[in-house]
Amino acid sequence: MTVCTGNICRSPMAEVVLKARLAEAGLGDRVEVTSTGVSDEEHGRPLDRRAAAVLREAGYQVPRRAARQVTRADLGASDLVLAMTSAHARRLRSLDPEAPIRLYREFDPAAQGPALDIDDPWYGTSEDFRVTLAQVEAGVDGILAHVREALADRARLASGSA
Repeated sequence: MTVCTGNICRSPMAEVVLKARLAEAGLGDRVEVTSTGVSDEEHGRPLDRRAAAVLREAGYQVPRRAARQVTRADLGASDLVLAMTSAHARRLRSLDPEAPIRLYREFDPAAQGPALDIDDPWYGTSEDFRVTLAQVEAGVDGILAHVREALADRARLASGSA
């Protein structure tokens, strides 16, 4: 599950990108990707039109969807929670300190240091949305590697050969 503030820009962009890349990797039927927001301020609203335009421009299929706020149950049902910023991660940990929360950009080998937040394009231009998409895409290979490893670990445990 990817998580941002209102669930209309960053986290749904990450959801779309991850679903596409998982499908390309042959894992689309084995991994469910969802997105939520820490706030209810955008509840029920569609993906921001600028985010949708940038995703389409990059060749992604953009589904109809409605923003929703994360719940403790969402966190408990997720094997990996990818927060867009450290503030989102803190908010999520306050809901469930045991949830498997990571910063999305931890999986981007070029992102270093304390600045692991994905830029919020909300107050910007289409170019700001392109920057956000580039940040999201930069972490996908690392996330796919993590997911493959988790699936392999699960398979080993299921077969009894840990």
